[in-house]
Amino acid sequence: MKYSQINPSLFINNRKLFSARLKENSIAIFNANDIMPTNSDGTMPFKQNSDLFWLTSVDQEESVLAIVKNNNQVKEMLFLKETNEHIAIWEGAKLDKELAQKNSGVEKIYWLNQMDEILNIEIEKASNIYLNKNIHSRSTSEVQTRDDRFRKVLIKNHPNKEKEIVEVAPIMHELRFIKSEIEIELMRNACNITEKGLRRILPIIKPGIMEYQIEAELMHEFLSNRSAGFAYQPIIGSGVDSCVLHYIDNNKMCKEGDVLLMDFGAEYANYASDLTRTVPVNGRFSKRQKNVYNAVHRVMKEATNMLRPGTDHKKMQQEVIKIMEEELIGLSLFDREDVKQQDPSNPMYKKYFMHGTSHSLGLDVHDVGDTGTPMQPGMVFTCEPGIYIREEGIGIRLENDVLVTSGNPDDLMKNIPIDYQEIESLMN
Repeated sequence: MKYSQINPSLFINNRKLFSARLKENSIAIFNANDIMPTNSDGTMPFKQNSDLFWLTSVDQEESVLAIVKNNNQVKEMLFLKETNEHIAIWEGAKLDKELAQKNSGVEKIYWLNQMDEILNIEIEKASNIYLNKNIHSRSTSEVQTRDDRFRKVLIKNHPNKEKEIVEVAPIMHELRFIKSEIEIELMRNACNITEKGLRRILPIIKPGIMEYQIEAELMHEFLSNRSAGFAYQPIIGSGVDSCVLHYIDNNKMCKEGDVLLMDFGAEYANYASDLTRTVPVNGRFSKRQKNVYNAVHRVMKEATNMLRPGTDHKKMQQEVIKIMEEELIGLSLFDREDVKQQDPSNPMYKKYFMHGTSHSLGLDVHDVGDTGTPMQPGMVFTCEPGIYIREEGIGIRLENDVLVTSGNPDDLMKNIPIDYQEIESLMN
């Protein structure tokens, strides 16, 4: 890991919160993510299972956490891959028991080859077996995870226990939705690194620069500040591709007169940031580009102010749509008479604003949490309205990350340039 060691009190407290949700006579089991293959003997960079990390700090493959609750007593066990001489030579040493105990606060650390014997006994005694599964609302992956395989083996070896399996994901979604002070500081750091990236690239954006050169400069800045890199695949789209919501080719030359939409964020200690800025390639917005930019910025300000305790996420989106509709009328993209006659099942605003205004942010860019739950202090949301006029080749989106507090919303990216005058000034 590149990031500084995290205070273990975060993970100790997280496990306490989780254990309090378990029924009596239960066991909960969490598996690390796989190291995914590419081709030949290649592998993708390792990305830890967010639930396991949130509970333990362990950022290593082939790791398993088990939590047993019985008679109001909680027993925590962490199983790790043991280093041997071959691994130490080729990959470097893995976590030893002492360091794992120090970083996680888990007292009982075992090697992975002891797991089956220990867990089989605990599974047979348990009346409730909490297992993990990716049930995120946006998940479309068909790849089998270590948690999936563990579940199949458990059912095969303990067929009498299949009916006692309980999904642990709803508990984790609820707990991870509210960020602790330590988590918020980690996210602030990710946002601060993202700010450094933006300030690095603004002065070098000129007609003729390639989109991938901008991406490369961002990666340099992120790695230089102990980030593992991008929290998600960056979007660096100029011209007509500023209107493509998930454009990731980043392979074109930026041209005179175009706008450049950049959606990127640094990861720090597995926590994500998520920023979007749209800038003029030549350093000066045209009148039309400026009008669209300022319209989006006004919507963003009003939407940010809605991120308060008690706000209903769906109702917020409806309020943002009303504000956006007025701005689109102001830009002469349609008029009030058009709105009166529109098809309610296909409202006119959707041609220019076709996505949601915000999503939960945390260990994952689209973090877990039920958006049907009224907003509460400690939740972090993006705020990202946009207007996309494909026929004019103008796509403008602005996005910051905002913490819901007991008072006013706390914009974690408030120091990052956003007013069009400041953007132009930094570019020139």
